[in-house]
Amino acid sequence: MNRQLQFIFNPSELGAGTRGASLGPEAIRSAARAEKSTLFSEYPVYILPNRNDLLDRPTNYPFAKRIDGVLQIFEGIKQQVKDAVDSGLFPFIIAGDHSSAGGTMAGLKAAYPGKRLGVLWIDAHADIHSPYTTPSGNIHGMPIATALGIDQSDLQKNNLDLTTMQYWNQLKSHALKPSDLIYIGVRDVEEEEIHAMKQLNLRNYTIKELRERGLSLCIDEIKEKFQSCDIVYVSFDVDSMDPSETSYGTGTPVPNGLSFEEAKSILQHMATLPNLACMEMVEINPCLDNEKNKMAEKSFELIKALVKSLK
Repeated sequence: MNRQLQFIFNPSELGAGTRGASLGPEAIRSAARAEKSTLFSEYPVYILPNRNDLLDRPTNYPFAKRIDGVLQIFEGIKQQVKDAVDSGLFPFIIAGDHSSAGGTMAGLKAAYPGKRLGVLWIDAHADIHSPYTTPSGNIHGMPIATALGIDQSDLQKNNLDLTTMQYWNQLKSHALKPSDLIYIGVRDVEEEEIHAMKQLNLRNYTIKELRERGLSLCIDEIKEKFQSCDIVYVSFDVDSMDPSETSYGTGTPVPNGLSFEEAKSILQHMATLPNLACMEMVEINPCLDNEKNKMAEKSFELIKALVKSLK
């Protein structure tokens, strides 16, 4: 399979709770330059505009911080993903925080109208909160909810103003059905997310299951499941990996994650899916890296392996 890649750099960190994820895409490019790699000259790189200027002022939306700017980011990534697909390109997204993944899924739905979207979400977090349930107001904990179009209003603990509700409804794309979502590595969740995962019968391959049943068997099950989908999107948050191995260069590191080699194996296998339509890597934060630029270096190592597998 010979895919024509386009790298899409999305340097937005509006949805994150810590600062620095916007530097992730360029930290990866710095890692490439440090080893004299020409990868980012071999494929087109499109850099999305951002609204990180909103971080310099207070937000008016405490339960969906800077949702006005996030909506602009959603629309930007949605359009760029659609444009890439329409041009015959395979979008490989390197983003700051994970909130914009909701826009990625909306873009894929727009590019493939009427097609069934399968999503593999490799992450330490379920990202299925809404402004009604969030404990932090950080929208990088909500992209799955935007794609599913859910509020979890039965567990509401936050009273939203009308503007927040209107913006939130604009973010919801209904691009994804619960039966077509698979999690890998989710291990840090709140009560509301546990409720949603049970209520929607969402599948999560835990680290323990991957190791007890065997990585190959679990990967085969996932690949078989996605055969019934028309297109597949793989979103990889680097906090899915164990920070003791890859560094703490991400906003919300969680112990006991995937090993680097496990992550690499999963991603390489997914890259061979004939219906794969988009891949994404997010949440590299060099400002928090306790080992200089190690997270970006490890992420670039993954990207190189994936590019080879995608060809």
